[in-house]
Amino acid sequence: MELAHTLLLNEEACSQLGEVQKAEFIFEWLRYLERLLLATSRSDVREKQKSLVDQLLSLLNSSPGPPTRKLLAKNLAVLYSIGDTFSVYETIDTCNDLIRSKDDSPSYLPTKLAAVVCLGSLYKKLGRILGNTFTDTVGNILKAMKSAESQGRYEIMLSLQNILNGLGAAAIPCHRDVYKAARSCLTDRSMAVRCAAAKCLLELQNEAVFMWSTDLDSVATLCFKSFEGSNYDVRISVSKLLGTVLAKAIIFKHPGAAASRQSIRKVSLEEVLELLGTGFQRGSSGFLRASGDMLKGTSSVSRDVRVGVTQAYVVFVSTLGGIWLERHFAAFLSHILSLVSQSHPKATQTQIDAVCCRRCVSFILRTAIGGLLGEKAQIAAAKDICQAIWKLKKLVDAAMSDGNLETRLGSTDVAASQHMLVCALQELGNLIHSLGTTAAPLLQDSSTGLLDSVISVVIHPSVSVRLAAAWCLHCIAVALPSYLTPLLDRCLERLTVLKSSPEAVTGFSFAVASLLGAVKHCPLGIPHGKGKIIMALAEDLLCSAAQNSRLSSQRTQAGWLLIGALMTLGPAVVSHHLARVLLLWKCVFPVSPKDLETEKSRGDSFTWQITLEGRAGALCAIKSFVSHCGDLFTEEVIQHLLPPLPCAVNLLTQLSSILKIYGSPLKTPSIVYRQRLYELLILLPPETYEGNFCTILKELAADLTAPDIQVTASTFLLPPLCHKDDLLILSPLLQETDHRFIEEQLLLGNGVACGSLEYDPYSIYENDVEGNSVPKPLPPTLSVISSAVKLFGVVCAHVREAQRLHILEQLLDSIKHTKGARQQVVQLHVVSSFSSFLKYVAGSKGSLGPEEMRRPALTLVMGALESPNPLLRCTAAELWARLAQVVDDGAFTAGLAQISFDKLKSARDVVTRTGHSLALGSLHRYLGGINSSQHLNSCVGILYTLSQDNTSPDVQTWALHSLSLIIDSAGPLYYVHVEPTLSLILMLLLKVPPTHAEVHQSLGRCLNALITTLGPELQGNSTSISTLRTSCLLGCAVMQDNPDCLVQAQAISCLQQLHMFAPRYVNLSSLVSCLCVNLYSPYLLLRRAVLACLRQLVQREAAEVSEHAVMLAKDNREELTPDANIREVGLEGALLTLLDKETDQKLCHDIKETLNHILTYMAVEKLSFWLKLCKDVLAASADFTSVACVDTMQEEEGDKGDDASVLTTRNDEKSHPFTNPRWATRVFAAECVCRIINQCENADRAHFDIALAQEMMKRDSRNDFLVLHLADLIRMAFMAATDHSDQLRLSGLETLLVVIRRFATIPEPEFPGHVILEQYQANVGAALRPAFTSETPPDVTAKACQVCSAWITSGVVSDLNDLRRVHQLLVLSLTKIQAGKGALSHLYNESASTMEILAVLKAWAEVYIIAVERQKNYNQPLKTATYTEESVRNTPYSPDGLLDLVHTDLGTLSRLWLAALEDFALLTLPSEFASQLPIEGGTFYTAETSENAKLHYYNSWALILHAAALWLTSTDFVADPQEGASHLSRPVTPTSMCQDSSGAIVKSPEDVYTDRFHLILGISVEFLCSLRSDATMESITACLHALQALLDVPWPRSKIGSDQDLGIELLNVLHRVILTRESPSIQLASLEVVKQIICAAQEHVKEKRRSAEVDDGAAEKETLPEFGEGKDTGGLVPGKSLVFATLELCVCILVRQLPELNPKLAGSQGIKATKPHMLSGDGSRLVSAALVILSELPAVCSPEGSISILPTILYLTIGVLRKTAVKLPGGQLSSTVAASLQALKGIVSSPMARAEKSHTAWTDLLRSALTTILDCWDPDGTHQEFDEISLLTAMAVFILSPSPEVTTISCLQKRCIEKFKATLEMKDPMVQIKTYQLLLSIFQYPNPAVSYPYIYSLTSYIVEKLQEINNRKPEDTTELQLFQEGIKVLEALVAIAEEQHRAQLVACLLPILISFLLDENTVGSATTIMRNLHDFALQNLMKIGPQYSSVFKSLMASSPALKSRLEAAIKDNQESVKVKMPTPKHTKHPGKNSSIQLKTSFL
Repeated sequence: MELAHTLLLNEEACSQLGEVQKAEFIFEWLRYLERLLLATSRSDVREKQKSLVDQLLSLLNSSPGPPTRKLLAKNLAVLYSIGDTFSVYETIDTCNDLIRSKDDSPSYLPTKLAAVVCLGSLYKKLGRILGNTFTDTVGNILKAMKSAESQGRYEIMLSLQNILNGLGAAAIPCHRDVYKAARSCLTDRSMAVRCAAAKCLLELQNEAVFMWSTDLDSVATLCFKSFEGSNYDVRISVSKLLGTVLAKAIIFKHPGAAASRQSIRKVSLEEVLELLGTGFQRGSSGFLRASGDMLKGTSSVSRDVRVGVTQAYVVFVSTLGGIWLERHFAAFLSHILSLVSQSHPKATQTQIDAVCCRRCVSFILRTAIGGLLGEKAQIAAAKDICQAIWKLKKLVDAAMSDGNLETRLGSTDVAASQHMLVCALQELGNLIHSLGTTAAPLLQDSSTGLLDSVISVVIHPSVSVRLAAAWCLHCIAVALPSYLTPLLDRCLERLTVLKSSPEAVTGFSFAVASLLGAVKHCPLGIPHGKGKIIMALAEDLLCSAAQNSRLSSQRTQAGWLLIGALMTLGPAVVSHHLARVLLLWKCVFPVSPKDLETEKSRGDSFTWQITLEGRAGALCAIKSFVSHCGDLFTEEVIQHLLPPLPCAVNLLTQLSSILKIYGSPLKTPSIVYRQRLYELLILLPPETYEGNFCTILKELAADLTAPDIQVTASTFLLPPLCHKDDLLILSPLLQETDHRFIEEQLLLGNGVACGSLEYDPYSIYENDVEGNSVPKPLPPTLSVISSAVKLFGVVCAHVREAQRLHILEQLLDSIKHTKGARQQVVQLHVVSSFSSFLKYVAGSKGSLGPEEMRRPALTLVMGALESPNPLLRCTAAELWARLAQVVDDGAFTAGLAQISFDKLKSARDVVTRTGHSLALGSLHRYLGGINSSQHLNSCVGILYTLSQDNTSPDVQTWALHSLSLIIDSAGPLYYVHVEPTLSLILMLLLKVPPTHAEVHQSLGRCLNALITTLGPELQGNSTSISTLRTSCLLGCAVMQDNPDCLVQAQAISCLQQLHMFAPRYVNLSSLVSCLCVNLYSPYLLLRRAVLACLRQLVQREAAEVSEHAVMLAKDNREELTPDANIREVGLEGALLTLLDKETDQKLCHDIKETLNHILTYMAVEKLSFWLKLCKDVLAASADFTSVACVDTMQEEEGDKGDDASVLTTRNDEKSHPFTNPRWATRVFAAECVCRIINQCENADRAHFDIALAQEMMKRDSRNDFLVLHLADLIRMAFMAATDHSDQLRLSGLETLLVVIRRFATIPEPEFPGHVILEQYQANVGAALRPAFTSETPPDVTAKACQVCSAWITSGVVSDLNDLRRVHQLLVLSLTKIQAGKGALSHLYNESASTMEILAVLKAWAEVYIIAVERQKNYNQPLKTATYTEESVRNTPYSPDGLLDLVHTDLGTLSRLWLAALEDFALLTLPSEFASQLPIEGGTFYTAETSENAKLHYYNSWALILHAAALWLTSTDFVADPQEGASHLSRPVTPTSMCQDSSGAIVKSPEDVYTDRFHLILGISVEFLCSLRSDATMESITACLHALQALLDVPWPRSKIGSDQDLGIELLNVLHRVILTRESPSIQLASLEVVKQIICAAQEHVKEKRRSAEVDDGAAEKETLPEFGEGKDTGGLVPGKSLVFATLELCVCILVRQLPELNPKLAGSQGIKATKPHMLSGDGSRLVSAALVILSELPAVCSPEGSISILPTILYLTIGVLRKTAVKLPGGQLSSTVAASLQALKGIVSSPMARAEKSHTAWTDLLRSALTTILDCWDPDGTHQEFDEISLLTAMAVFILSPSPEVTTISCLQKRCIEKFKATLEMKDPMVQIKTYQLLLSIFQYPNPAVSYPYIYSLTSYIVEKLQEINNRKPEDTTELQLFQEGIKVLEALVAIAEEQHRAQLVACLLPILISFLLDENTVGSATTIMRNLHDFALQNLMKIGPQYSSVFKSLMASSPALKSRLEAAIKDNQESVKVKMPTPKHTKHPGKNSSIQLKTSFL
């Protein structure tokens, strides 16, 4: 293929190729040429132009295929547009000659067609340059068209379209001729030609004025004719033409010149609408020539015309646009509704017609209002619809009020208005549903009276209207949940009052049922008590039904309808009423078969009608119960359900005889009864009715083969039974399209009605399949068949095998014995049933039964495989494979395949070939088993042949589809066939005419399957793989150029696959441009393919995709639709716009995912762009409220604009990229803002640091940081939080919360001490205030409470008065909730008020916790000193201020917190304690709603627990328990635990506190010991902090201390928390609690010892019992020992941080193997905390116990020391080393070391420990990484321990002295300094036994070292310090020494000191170090001299040199002191500044 990449065609290479490869080669060259010409310079092109033209023309003559000719024509045109145009006329003549040619052979046809295409392309590109040649050309083409076949006509039309496009107005002379030709083509028998003609006419109308003036009527008539017998594509094209022409007729402003030239007829809107209306009513039969049958009123408009006109209406309005529609809405609405009024009797003469027409009208209204109007205009439209409803209502009232009952019910007005009302009500419902809570102002507007108007038609005489009104109420309730309860109350009240009116009973029962159906869509629910009222009412209706025969039917239906609807409320509600429902169910049916017989003989037609209705209703209610209350469906309930079932089935068998007796009035009720029973049986487990299987099967067989079936119901029965992929090859109607809602009626065929609500009123409370649209149940005659088919599958699978065979043969016979159309129907039913049976058997892994079953089964399937109905063939192919799957026998399967092979070889008819080819594909799909290669080869061979059968596109389509299934299922086995298959696909793609789109679609599926099969191998570089890859890409390119949208969709998904497997080889820019062009395609499946592909691309290359899209938009390709405003708002903006318009749920999901991926990768890079996008979306909607103003008063006034303003506020529309986005899009934008903030968190620090951001902006202005956009973030959050839409308010508050949390601590550089958020206080306050009004829903208030607490605790606002604004909101809420669960709104379920109360309490808890924390930090100045900057920021005001704010309400809060915790404790009890729970529920929840309430408690208990614990701590558990409640009008005791209902028992304060203590402890332990996977970090931390707070005060500690089991349990729970949660903060918090437990245990032991000593003061000490663990044996029992539990926990922490501490892990080498290393900050903190706990343990033990644990503690402590003793600069110690030294100090100074019982053992153990430390210095010096300072200090800790005998043992002493000598020899001055400091401590130790040996051994050594320094002179501060420390040691020695030795020491010391004195000459020039040394020496001499004067004097006397030097220095010093007298600064000790001190003194 590389040879094809040249400017001129490589003819030599081309001639060597075979035919197929040659076609590929030429196509590849043309593709390359197209790109190359645009990139080549003009001169180069001209140079080669002649040869190029020759080559192209020779190709033109060589019969090119459709894609090739299109590309060839394009290249010719581009070539001439770039190069010279001299020879273009010759080329045109050549083409014209080819067209004129008389050769009509098929082989010459492609050349003719290519010439036609070339002409079109040349004229399109060159246009008027071609001068007057066009008249000849057009004439020639039109002449050729007369003899052309359909492909020719198709290409000619498209070519004419191009010619007209290129010439523009210049082509006027030919317009009439073209128009004439296109007219005939518009009603062509080929659908593709019709589409092409429509496109041609669409182009023509741009210039041909006559089309939309004088000839407008005839154009319309022509289009109506074209709709007859059309397919979906034709309807799309022609409706676009018709809609555009009519819109043009209205908007065209004709210029003067044109007016003078032609008389242009001005057309009014009324005329245009009338014209369309006529088409809708009468179809294409003309307006004046109404034929006879038309006058008689017998003909009916064909449905396809009606659907086409409906689409034309939509195009018409869309073309005129949203603003036009707003202005003319009232006229448009009245016209559309009139289409189903009495003035057009044709549309509604039968029920079926009426339903279909209503669908069309609804579709027009939905698309126009939902798609074109913004929310504000939609509200205005809703008012107009409301007006229309009022008008129609008045008409009915007028008609109803006159005359007697009979005449008025038959009155034409009632019938006339009913369909208009249904359409209006349904649209009103849909409109409000889509507006959501944004529609609130509409419902509050009393002038509209919307609710009144809807409720007023609930009692309309027509059932359809009553149902539509009920459905409308359902939509209102779903959109505005706050209206649900009031509406329900209103309807229930009307139902009770108007119980005697039949219309009211059915109307209001429909309304109540539909409102109950809405509850599941409203998370806030309805009050629980409503269920009781409804149940009572239903019972009442059922009981009173018999009292009045006029109302019997209505009351019966209403009663059961209400019960059925009640079931949808779920188990929580139904469980309370179940017993009564089951009783009613039992009473409906007779008890025994005998009673049934007597019934039969007793009743009359009317009573039977009521009975059947009642029983059908009961069946429906039970069905509703089974499907909605699965949890209640227990064995016991099933036993109650069963008894009536046999009777219900028996009645089924009697129905036919009852029908014979009483005649046709019972026909419908009996069908409905059957259907209800079947539906219920499908849902029940089959074993519940197994006794009735035979009876049921007989009835089903009779139903399926009943003699009175006329309708062919294939289209609703079969699609669910076919495989969804197979449906693609059938009618395009089965595919999903945007017009599915109206196209469905064409699918069902003329005799069958579409689904509609009045066919089954019970479906009003069910969920519709499509989600939010009105339920569309099919008529009972159809739905009974559908249920029978499903039930047949279940029952047949459960009966005995013999019976199965019998029934199958019986069904086969019934097919044989019927004839004609009826035979088809029966066959269809039987096949469907059998298919349903096999599907069930395959699903439940059953078997078909005996071998005899196979023959009849095969007969049945074979018959269907050769049926003329394609859907039936498709189902049969599926059945064929299912049969093989169920039989599961290789030979049988092979037999099936062989039958198909034989049939395909011999048959010549399309039906057999299509059926069997699909059967082969299905076999492969279901059974990988027949993939033996021989079968595969035969299948592929046969399908190859079939797919090349040019005579029948159908055969090709089915064969290729089947091939794609085989490729998919064969997997790697297919590799051998890949190359031939690929060349076959390419050959067909290049040859099959574009008019056969379905063949191309199947080819696309094959290509897709091949790419999947090749998979990642496509990345390979071998020649064969690269050839395959090129072929795949070539195939995709051919499909991309195909005019059919579904083929383009296939091309995109193929490229998507290729991009997944071989991304390098897919040209991203051309793929992205293809995606952008089709982003707004009118074809749903193409849009889905585009987004699925985009979604994949942006996961890998978001930035590139985004850039390519913008580049494409800048190049301004004409293909981009004007909607896709990519140039301004980028691809992201275009996707947001699409999201706003799109209605398909799957697509919306993909768009959101795509945007989320782009945002994740790009938000930080394109920050401003993204924020602007979100801001534009959010601000575009802000026309509801005046956003800029923060004051809410102004906002409310802004709302009250009049309706007229809708039309006037649009002047700034152009400036906005987004016009009126819907609320859902705005919610998404708000969510995006939160995501952007999260993305920035993971990026640069500067995003959250304003000073850094500004600095980086100065460096590079292209930088962009989030913090600089803070004002925008706040504004967006504010706009969203104050919107009308509740969802948007929630998103806005969430955004505000995120902003507060992320930006609260960022300081404001210009105002130190302040933060940047402070300036936005007013905005935050104003955003929160509306959320606390009384009408706000609880979920919004709950979210706002969270934001309030975040704002108050963030510390942003420093002034308490400013803070009070927000604080006041919480105070208001607190007052509101004090009354508990009864106080809040009765609009929602009780659990909603629980949610609100808990949100308020949680918010207060958060504020209180932070306030207490701040006060703690403030009261610990030492701590805050370490992070002053932070504390300044976080506590801008005295911390008591925040506490004061809370303090006033603390009494109330504490009571409510404790009550909430009690509730939570009750709710978390296991289910076996349910009987002990309070009957009326808790303080804040009711017993019935406890399940729903649990969730809210789970969300808030943790912080409330923490707050309650802090409060109890603050009262120290000693305050009077009544104090908290003293000023409340409540019972004296603050918790409900304290008082009985009678108030008799009042507990003592001690009991109250014990209860509270156990409440908090119990909740914590219960939570921590079984942590759920969804437990949040916040909850765990809060829980641990609560325990800490609880144990901060003595009383609870005494409780824990005295109850050892409790302590152990707590420790075990904490151990588990530490094991299961990795978070360091949680582990640290757990350790804090452990520490407090040990502290409690210590206190307890101390207390017991103290009291024992007091009691036995007189007795001898020996008799004192041992207190503490281990008693007198020292044994610790695991599980019973607190110390053991603590050790386990500490070991767990230590080993996790330092695994080498575990001897098992450390291997045989002990644990010396690893170097010491530093731990992370968190790790260090954890280890330090564990060590502190370890050192405290001995104090909890008895002396014997302490001996047991000491080895472990020492091992761990020294282990930590050894593992973490790392050298740090400056001689510092790491925090873990410091902690272990501190722990060692604690251990050696423990009283246990000196207690007589443990003294000896402790001494031994401590000696061993010291030995271990000494052993760390390896004699061979291999491990010198240890920090000597740490080890020396540890050694000193032992030496200086309170029990000297540990170290006085000589061997240890000697080793210690050696170590000190060694360290004094070290080079490291820091080590030496530390050695001196430690020796100083040892020398000064009071016990001579310890200190003397060191003094003897080391003094001379120290003196030597000092003299050495003296000789060397110190050079830096370290040496200076070293010297000073040495001198200090000597001075200390002088002080300790005995008199007789002191003289010698002073004699050593003085010379050294004096030698450092400088003489007066050198003082000035000395270095600072020498100067400091001089000062130090002088000071010490001045001090020593007076102290030891005698020695001093004698020394001075003996050494005059020293004396004179000393005198000089003193003199010099006195002079300098005199000079410096005014600045006493320097009198400090000169050595102090440079001394380095340890943070903690360990000694």
